[in-house]
Amino acid sequence: MLKKYLKPTSLPNQVSLAVLVLRLSFGFLMIPHGFDKLQEFLAGNHDFPDPLHVSPVISHGLTVFAEFFCSILLILGLLTRPALIFLIGCMGIITFSIHGSDPLGDKEHALLYLYTYLAIFLTGAGKYSIDAKVF
Repeated sequence: MLKKYLKPTSLPNQVSLAVLVLRLSFGFLMIPHGFDKLQEFLAGNHDFPDPLHVSPVISHGLTVFAEFFCSILLILGLLTRPALIFLIGCMGIITFSIHGSDPLGDKEHALLYLYTYLAIFLTGAGKYSIDAKVF
């Protein structure tokens, strides 16, 4: 049953190429954000927002997982939709909780990532992904 959700949809070559460009560009653009947070996490600096009220350490760890490790999965096109669930959740929390009452300009970057991740989630990883070869 899980294979059904991991299998990329059958997309035309141009759409698969467009999804590849989105996966690569938004994956590589997110990695520096996650890498900075990973460095802080490994250094033991957990002064981090806790919008889910699970502890700053867990919130920090989940954010590192999403922004760094799930971005790598996105770039590879490996377990793309499960990785995107974490990235979508992370960007949703940043947009609506962390910057919820801020002006649009302060949440615009998170919204751009959120909408792009949603679009990739809906299309799947495309033909040019590890998902297409494995699942």
